[in-house]
Amino acid sequence: MTGKGFTTCLWFDGQAEEAANHYLSIFEDGKLGRIGRYTEAGPGPAGSVLAVEFEINGQRFVGINGGPQFTFDEAISFQIPCADQDEVDYYWAKLAEGGQAGPCGWLKDKYGVSWQVVPTELIDLIGDPDPEKAARTTAAMLKMGKLDIAALRRAYAGE
Repeated sequence: MTGKGFTTCLWFDGQAEEAANHYLSIFEDGKLGRIGRYTEAGPGPAGSVLAVEFEINGQRFVGINGGPQFTFDEAISFQIPCADQDEVDYYWAKLAEGGQAGPCGWLKDKYGVSWQVVPTELIDLIGDPDPEKAARTTAAMLKMGKLDIAALRRAYAGE
């Protein structure tokens, strides 16, 4: 075996390069990689983008312009661990723009890719050994779209 790690392949309908550049504009540590183009052999128009490599938050991706046969759904999502409310607000605003807000910190971006914008402390709050604290926090989370850390902490504390 020669490979290490994984590369996530995302199937687009002609938007792979646009999507890669969009994600690179959001995640500050992103890098654009190689861009492969269709040749006369097809199946896409010669010279158009077949695939684009990019990396965000240390995760490697390949965006493929495969056509309309497949679309994204919530069965796969990317979770962004956020240290504070400013990060939650930033990623939520950038990724939800042109997309669709969902429940419990989930959203679909304008390409249909699902993201979870989650405070890093959430798992500790909902996983607390005190079942009442965990239940209050979970109940509060289930009523939210974008997660509100202060409100989650208040629910946890019973306020």
